[in-house]
Amino acid sequence: MLPLTFKIATEQQEFDQIYQLNYHTFVEEIPQHQPNPDLRLVDKFHEQNTYIICLCDQQLIGMIAVRGERPFSLDAKLPNLDDYLPKGRSVCEIRLLAIKPNYRKGMVFRGLLEKVVEYCLARGYDLAIISGTVRQLKLYRHLGFVPFGPLVGSAQALYQPMSLTLEDFRRKIPWILTSSPYIRLPKTKTLDLGQTSQSAQTATPTQGQTARSQAAKGAVNLLPGPVDIHPEVQKAFCRTPISHRSRRFAKQLAETKQRLCELVKAERAEIFLGSGTLANDVIGAQLSLQPGSGVILSNGEFGERLVDHAIRFGLRFSVLRAEWGSPLDYELLEELLQKESQITWLWCVHCETSTGVLNDLARISSLGQRHNLLVCADCISSIGTVEVDLRNIYLASGVSGKGLGALPGLSIVFSNQKEPPAPSKLPRYLDLGYYALKNGLPFTSSSNLLAALEAAVKRLEPKERLCRIRELGGWLRNELRACGLKIVAADEESAPAIISIALPGHIDSELMGQRLEEEGYLLSYGSDYLLERNWIQICLMSEYSQDELASLPQLLARLIKELGKEKE
Repeated sequence: MLPLTFKIATEQQEFDQIYQLNYHTFVEEIPQHQPNPDLRLVDKFHEQNTYIICLCDQQLIGMIAVRGERPFSLDAKLPNLDDYLPKGRSVCEIRLLAIKPNYRKGMVFRGLLEKVVEYCLARGYDLAIISGTVRQLKLYRHLGFVPFGPLVGSAQALYQPMSLTLEDFRRKIPWILTSSPYIRLPKTKTLDLGQTSQSAQTATPTQGQTARSQAAKGAVNLLPGPVDIHPEVQKAFCRTPISHRSRRFAKQLAETKQRLCELVKAERAEIFLGSGTLANDVIGAQLSLQPGSGVILSNGEFGERLVDHAIRFGLRFSVLRAEWGSPLDYELLEELLQKESQITWLWCVHCETSTGVLNDLARISSLGQRHNLLVCADCISSIGTVEVDLRNIYLASGVSGKGLGALPGLSIVFSNQKEPPAPSKLPRYLDLGYYALKNGLPFTSSSNLLAALEAAVKRLEPKERLCRIRELGGWLRNELRACGLKIVAADEESAPAIISIALPGHIDSELMGQRLEEEGYLLSYGSDYLLERNWIQICLMSEYSQDELASLPQLLARLIKELGKEKE
């Protein structure tokens, strides 16, 4: 049997299949709705529903919907619904359970149930209500649901209103709690924190499991990397490896490089087997061939790493620094370039990941043009999260992970001219010209990582993705500030996908990061530069909804109070 994937529906093709299964189940099988010529049924609460689905080879075979907004479907059937429910509960309505007939025995129902339990616990729901078809009352009672109120519906489709409390759930179906690695029960009755992300969890683990399943099951991944991996990318990664000398690999490499170039408006791209540090080493190697001296711009950790690259290559350069979290001083840079005629190159970071500052690459590029400089940029955290235009950039670095959404392991160097090989001056592995001479295939590479990158770039919709990140980042910043949190970068200088937070001095950032992990959020906090400054960091590199992050700001504020009291 092919692996089953349990996930939250996010793609249009998934919703199209949901409409079809909805029709088959609730029109043809259970005559609750009237037939229609389209053979599709769109639920009236579709826009508010969260659909948890099961896929087999990209085909929908099962689904269930969860919704926490009033009015519920049951409100229309029982006008006095609240009279039947216990007070002070966080209520959700679970509906539209549908599984294709051939899959109704075995893993599908169990997997949907585990996933819906994970989702409801993470959202803080402690009471679930359903309209249980009278055909399956025995099953619902076995799961712990208790009937309330009269039967509702029609003679052809009768339903029994039922409810399940968190306490009854603990008592009635402990097998889910002990068998599923994705579920953690809250220590207290009410859990108003956390959320699952929209990446898939597969019934058959593979090498392409998501970053979340490798790190903390059921947690929302807010790391700068590794990011959550889309099932299509995961599937591409798991293909049988092919030779890097095959025509198929060469074609795939050429097409992927072309797509990458179109994304950032560059003429050329070479892909290296290694991290972003390798890509910046390649840039440093090329700069070592240039006459004159350079200037490096630094206002954070990754600007300082460019300085380290330059030192290791023995480059002649000066450093123009700004305070961490502050914008670069472009007027001072202009003065420096006017005074120092021997400067021939400039190197900067576009998105300074450490602070969340987005440096003005367009302005830096314009300065470079006016002063006839070769401008190089570290775009590792900006590609795929903001618009990147490299038309007037000499060299730029990128990676397969982060904003592009593939697995880590490949780095990219973009350029706008073909460099000649430098066999007498550069190591073979760092010689950009040698890669160009060999059409990007000088050494062994990974067909699996390339296939994953190709799949990630193909499914990338830049305008929609960048707009979504921008809106979500702006909303989250406002919510965090409203809860009294201090954000390092000012809004006008900020990268929408990175929010660095300076914690109060009496709160330990490492302990805060650990507590957030316990509550279901993976944030960045363990890097030396974050620990030294008592910062934590939220990165919106994966795919999220606003609902998934809604409780995070208040959770942070609450944990600050709790940790402060513990220290007293």
